[in-house]
Amino acid sequence: MFTVNGEKLSPTSFPDKTCSLRLYARDDAYKIDWKYDGDHECMLLWNLVHHIRANNGENTPIGLYMPYVPNARMDRVKNCDEVFTLKWFAEFINSLHFSYVQVFDPHSNVSEALINHVEPIAAHDCIESVIDKLNGKRNMDVLLCYPDEGAAKRYSAMFQMDYVFCIKHRDWRTGKIERLELTDPEKVAWRNILIVDDICSRGGTFTHTAHALRGAGAKEIFLYVSHCEDTILQGDVLTDGVISHVFTTSSILRASHEKISIID
Repeated sequence: MFTVNGEKLSPTSFPDKTCSLRLYARDDAYKIDWKYDGDHECMLLWNLVHHIRANNGENTPIGLYMPYVPNARMDRVKNCDEVFTLKWFAEFINSLHFSYVQVFDPHSNVSEALINHVEPIAAHDCIESVIDKLNGKRNMDVLLCYPDEGAAKRYSAMFQMDYVFCIKHRDWRTGKIERLELTDPEKVAWRNILIVDDICSRGGTFTHTAHALRGAGAKEIFLYVSHCEDTILQGDVLTDGVISHVFTTSSILRASHEKISIID
């Protein structure tokens, strides 16, 4: 999904599945907003940037706002048969010579190191707006919970608030979470909790976290994630009744649900 200088583009396809794209390109500078919907859009971005420069000159400044960084989970390889997709995606972005590349709460700092002229945008304001919404409209004294040590390190410095976090124990052969160890469970009893993290797929981590919190006596539990995939609808987060509501951004979520609110 692309917007160029505020104009939303509506690409179509020819019968052979190649792209038909139209843009009247006659500006001094450009900002491309890219809300990622699939790797096929890389070809659209390539065509778009080259069309702009063909009509305005090779030195035309073009900035990219890409809130979600594709391939960010694949930020390292351990075996020779694994493709380092984040590295090659970053090389593709760098080849387009953007003036800046703004990304929102990137999943891995490796992406920040690999992408040229990157400008990471912290999630502070979005999380703070959720905290204000809960504390204000629901008269809550929210306790923050981070589902693992990585999230605790990433977000705890942003807020002068008390928090708890979880230590995950996985079966390393399958990757499945066997159990969660909740730190400082005595803080949780009779508290309303906001779980905070950067990305959600099916939400298994958050389901385990919520059950651990409920077991420690939490009252009501909410979830904030910066990037929420449509596959959340396939998990238990929205259906098992433990997490009351999910707050996220529109970076990659295209589905809608009564228990999901968009914070942008």
